[in-house]
Amino acid sequence: MDELAQTIRLPGVGVPASLLSRPDVFGGIGQGDLRCGTLVIRAGRVERLDPDPDLGRPTRIVIPRLAEAHVHLDKCHSVERCTEVGGDLAAGIAAQLRDKALWTREDLRQRAGRGLAELIASGCGVVRTHVDWATGHGYPERPLAWDVLGELAEQVAPRGVTLQRAALTGIDEMADRARAEAVARTVAQTDGVLGSFLLQHSDRREGLRNLFALADRYGLALDFHVDEGLDPALDGIELIADVAAETRFEGPVLCGHACSLASREEADVARIGDKLAAAGIAVVALPATNLYLQGRRDGTPDRRGITRLHELAARGVGIVIGTDNVRDAFCPVGRHDPLHSLSLAVLAAHLDPPFGRHLPAITTTARRAMGLAPLHVDGAEVADLLCFEVPSLSGLIAGAAPPLSLDQTIGASHA
Repeated sequence: MDELAQTIRLPGVGVPASLLSRPDVFGGIGQGDLRCGTLVIRAGRVERLDPDPDLGRPTRIVIPRLAEAHVHLDKCHSVERCTEVGGDLAAGIAAQLRDKALWTREDLRQRAGRGLAELIASGCGVVRTHVDWATGHGYPERPLAWDVLGELAEQVAPRGVTLQRAALTGIDEMADRARAEAVARTVAQTDGVLGSFLLQHSDRREGLRNLFALADRYGLALDFHVDEGLDPALDGIELIADVAAETRFEGPVLCGHACSLASREEADVARIGDKLAAAGIAVVALPATNLYLQGRRDGTPDRRGITRLHELAARGVGIVIGTDNVRDAFCPVGRHDPLHSLSLAVLAAHLDPPFGRHLPAITTTARRAMGLAPLHVDGAEVADLLCFEVPSLSGLIAGAAPPLSLDQTIGASHA
């Protein structure tokens, strides 16, 4: 292959500096939070940006493929058949439980497959889906959805898409060491993530100790739904941080929701944030579902239900934005699209410009929180990058243009 075939130059490119591992040496000309110029690709990998003094605004923006850290593909696209939808978290749980009678293999494959296809179309290269896992009397060793989603994971892997499955257990059930051991063993054998749901359950500390010990033994990542409510008495996230410190757990831990932090005093949030940062625990906010479920009252809600993103970030906590529920009993609308979720977070949590600093929440930071190496633009393979035909990050986050693979853009520009 000659030099022209090996080296490709794509003009008019902007790259967020926050998504570069070495923005100081990548090249280009700085425009706000973008580095801009002609993208140079050699042997299928991004090498640098050559400055173009005549460029003005870029015509396209290049970023890594997106990371979706928190969805529920076993539940999605079921809202039309769910009865009595509307209400708080407890109402959503009750409505979705009634729908589970219809969860056949074909039903799960159709709905989850549709949701996964939507995530891939939105630009995702990695997705973590939670899977309801009840271990009590009368339940099978592992849920049918776990196997169906495992089949879907195998189908999309050749396309360079990673689908992670996280077991969503009850923390009170995990206090039973034998039950916890059975779940952890199966999760480890099927390349999954160990997880649980914490509110004001009994035996929470014992359940957490079991999960941390088993995750350490089997080399598993941990993922928790925690404090999904605005009661300031909810303290599960601090308990998770305490147990992580006690056990000296070194694997990745991701905590979802943490809504109750919105009701805590500043000193409490600072203390908890420091504990989370010290333990390396990331927090994922889920704006769509939390806006719908939290802060319900007669009339218009006056609480947003979003965790304290600014305060946690200031303490050094990794911040992630996720989609959560889409068109099910917990959220009757929504879209499988991390950029849409980030756009909602911009509004709900006042994530002001410059927007480049927020993009790691659905790319590099999200991947790290999921136990994966972060993917930056510099040095990346072309297949791992997206291109949006927009001149600004506000347009990108607002969905002004669909994601294209960088391969597509290169092909069109060199046709």
